[in-house]
Amino acid sequence: MKVAMIGTGYVGLVSGTCFAEFGHNVVCVDKDAAKIDRLRKGEIPIFEPGLETLVASNVESGRLSFTTELAPALKDADAVFIAVGTPSRRGDGHADLTYVFAAAEEIADVLDHYAVIVTKSTVPVGTGDRIEALIRTRRKDLDFDVASNPEFLREGAAIDDFMRPDRIVVGASAERAREVMRRIYRPLFLNETPVVFTDRRTSELTKYAANAFLATKITFINEMADLCEAAGANVQDVARGIGLDGRIGKKFLHAGPGYGGSCFPKDTKALLQTAREFATPVSIVEAVVGANDRRKKRMAEKIIAAFGGAVTGKRIAVLGVTFKPNTDDMRDAPSLDILPALQQAGARVIAFDPEGMKEAAKLLEGVEWTNDAYQTMQGADGVVILTEWNEFRALDLDRVKSLLTTPLMIDLRNIYTPDEMAQAGFEYHSVGRPSQRQ
Repeated sequence: MKVAMIGTGYVGLVSGTCFAEFGHNVVCVDKDAAKIDRLRKGEIPIFEPGLETLVASNVESGRLSFTTELAPALKDADAVFIAVGTPSRRGDGHADLTYVFAAAEEIADVLDHYAVIVTKSTVPVGTGDRIEALIRTRRKDLDFDVASNPEFLREGAAIDDFMRPDRIVVGASAERAREVMRRIYRPLFLNETPVVFTDRRTSELTKYAANAFLATKITFINEMADLCEAAGANVQDVARGIGLDGRIGKKFLHAGPGYGGSCFPKDTKALLQTAREFATPVSIVEAVVGANDRRKKRMAEKIIAAFGGAVTGKRIAVLGVTFKPNTDDMRDAPSLDILPALQQAGARVIAFDPEGMKEAAKLLEGVEWTNDAYQTMQGADGVVILTEWNEFRALDLDRVKSLLTTPLMIDLRNIYTPDEMAQAGFEYHSVGRPSQRQ
């Protein structure tokens, strides 16, 4: 089949590449000529493990191509996916659908045959209806269907998530549209991947509900971590104890500095706005958003407390600034709140991240950047682990201790254990576990 993918951001590029890997002919379209030029040269604008290799192999096979021209991309296309950004709108937190509707208008002006127009972007309930109405207004003669097919990709594991998903959700009422989607996802049907066919509005809401629920799990375990610290309990054991319950599940029960990234912050806020529009409050999600915002600020206070209550003149080494490992994404990363708070308190911040420093340098003024973890810790008064990159999981603790002026570690991802840090001679502070003091 022939697929057109509008947008070469995270979702569009990963989805288009994986559809090509399924054997479809995919043309990815973007207005950013510089980005398209880079993609044609094999330069990937985002960091996602395995993506560069997969793009190269499908370009070489002739199944994947990139263009700035919409008309050639839509020629003979069976499905046109809209995968443009839907950032939070300034002022009210609702999803900004400017790019989505602009794409729909351009599709209406160019499409000359039946195709399924699919929203891959995360959009509020009713967006598919608005897209259909918009296109029908511009092209009363056009034969088409609009479907919803939300993505459930985790940054850092997106290719595996696409190729081996927990489920596929498709919102489409017309049987012709459902058949096109079955053919597009045929390899996953053959693997007996669960497919949920429903209406558009249900599909759109499913995406928001999923992300809000996962954000709730993260926020819940973070609040339990605070209680564990106060009560002298261990949040990791609590998480294991409840996570082994099949009704709860162990995923997303890792205490830390709060959630960030491209999805959870904007999607929870957009869901709140949708609920308000329908006069149906979602107080749990509202509490989650507020608690997560407070969480990031509290982590800065935790770090300062570990330094004895003051960090004026202190040199603080920070390992990891992206919101999670295996990505260069800095959107709503906890570091964007924590590092400026430390600087405002008088600290000198020196940081290292394996992939995110180029983007982070644009967002974090006054932070000094180094070439590796050990260089970051040279002469520092303590080290903070903020992102759990694998290379930080097996640090040479003797070397770390020799580099620091004080053997102090604040581990906001709990990648070490209090016992091993005590044996290594560190004062060690983690999340939801008793601190180990010298």
